[in-house]
Amino acid sequence: MRVLVLSAAFAAIVAPLTAPAQVSVNINVPGVIAVAPPPPRYEPVPAPRSGQVWIQGNWYWANNDYAWRSGHWVQARPDYDYAPGRWVRADGGYRWVEGDWKSRGGPGNGHCPPGQAKKGRC
Repeated sequence: MRVLVLSAAFAAIVAPLTAPAQVSVNINVPGVIAVAPPPPRYEPVPAPRSGQVWIQGNWYWANNDYAWRSGHWVQARPDYDYAPGRWVRADGGYRWVEGDWKSRGGPGNGHCPPGQAKKGRC
């Protein structure tokens, strides 16, 4: 019993004398790149094609570095405009937001389904 009391007293005296530890934690947030993307490359836009939309080239993140994806044609969608993808600042880094088709709206077509506006789809 005496050993237990002495051990407890010793621990109470020594505990405040120890130096506090400092810990550094680097949290990797999925989809967020710490390095800013390079400026876009100049790509001449080809002559218009009937029923096609030109999607401009962009930088994408692969194997811990940026790589260039060249522009390309996609099939146009009636009553929709293409909003190109872009890099945005987010959570202390950069995140790619994919391009998407946006409704042209107009009379009777301004409805936005619940929850879609917050996702940037309206």
